[in-house]
Amino acid sequence: MKKISVFNHISIDGFFAGPHGEIDWFKFIEKDDEFETYTHQQSQSSNTLVFGHTTYEMMKSYWPTPDAIKSDPDMANVMNNSKKIVFSKKLKSVEEGPNWKNIKLLHDINRGEILKLKEKEDITILGSGSIVQQFTDLGLIDSYQLVVVPVVLGEGKSMFKHVKMTNMKLVDSKTFKNGIVLHTYKPAESDEETKQAGKLSQN
Repeated sequence: MKKISVFNHISIDGFFAGPHGEIDWFKFIEKDDEFETYTHQQSQSSNTLVFGHTTYEMMKSYWPTPDAIKSDPDMANVMNNSKKIVFSKKLKSVEEGPNWKNIKLLHDINRGEILKLKEKEDITILGSGSIVQQFTDLGLIDSYQLVVVPVVLGEGKSMFKHVKMTNMKLVDSKTFKNGIVLHTYKPAESDEETKQAGKLSQN
């Protein structure tokens, strides 16, 4: 079985986006070569990328542009050519272009369909707090990579708004010179499920 993961920047006070949906608030943080190298290495995983409507439109408006391709050609190549799934009830269709390919539009999150997709490919959710929240409540996410940025927004969109209580286990933590801390969590229940599966296989 493949994995479903989350990769998101969050503020110290737990917001993934500003009050108007802004997702570029962390860009004023001092550039860190080690962090840049890490994110570029992670982006080479060929995972299918998942977005909600708002994040998708923001990504589409930037990564296919000449400025993005010139500024960060490796990341632009990943974003523009990777398989992409956008969940939206508003969008009727999605358009591909020379620099924006492999897009699939889904209107509803169906747990059974997601699990079938997970059998074939690894999936990463970027941004898209509402998608993260729905996937979390459906027990679909295997790991959360949360990039904690040293800034307090004061107000914004909560990463886990209205999500039911879920115990997490910290499996890794990395610190960077610019103050960013990357925490990787997985649902604690998955450990118990693994133990139970092991016991059953021994019987």
